[in-house]
Amino acid sequence: MTLSSDRAFFSAEIERLAGRLYGTALRLTHNPADAEDLVAETVTKAWAALPKLADRNCFEKWAFRILANTYISNRRRPCEVTAATAAEEDAQGQFSLFDRLHQPFLLWWGNPEQELLNKLLREDIERALAALPDDYRTVVVLVEMQGQSYAEAAEILSVPLGTVRSRLSRARSLLQRALWEHARAAGLLPHAHRREHVRD
Repeated sequence: MTLSSDRAFFSAEIERLAGRLYGTALRLTHNPADAEDLVAETVTKAWAALPKLADRNCFEKWAFRILANTYISNRRRPCEVTAATAAEEDAQGQFSLFDRLHQPFLLWWGNPEQELLNKLLREDIERALAALPDDYRTVVVLVEMQGQSYAEAAEILSVPLGTVRSRLSRARSLLQRALWEHARAAGLLPHAHRREHVRD
């Protein structure tokens, strides 16, 4: 392809994906300015690497891979390995928000998962997401929010499929824990459960 056709193709694809790229970047960074910077860096890297993209039908996945990898590489610090490891160990406790909500004394509450999640404020969910280690948050954003399949997320992040599954499982456990603690602190749980939790 010629330089002019490259530019036309690239401009059209970036225009088509701009909103989703920014939305993903904002979910990852939780800061509009940082999200804009991340998208700008992604676009710059994508343009520079465009000649290496063999199949242009894969541009979308390729662009999101660049964005995710740029975010992770920009944020990664030596101390984050310890933080992520601690989070993984913490998640092994098999805590499950939904398992607790299925306990017998909550059955009268109708649909407990929906009732509770409806009461959680958006900012609390965003706060819980922001507290996740970067590798976990990236997988949650790609799979749960962008609708990528496990295989697509693995391709975007250049990691094995099993890594995506394990990260997502641990991320869900950590999110469940954080949302449960928020719900308990905010008094969103049935009174009977609050009393039992206090006795613990």
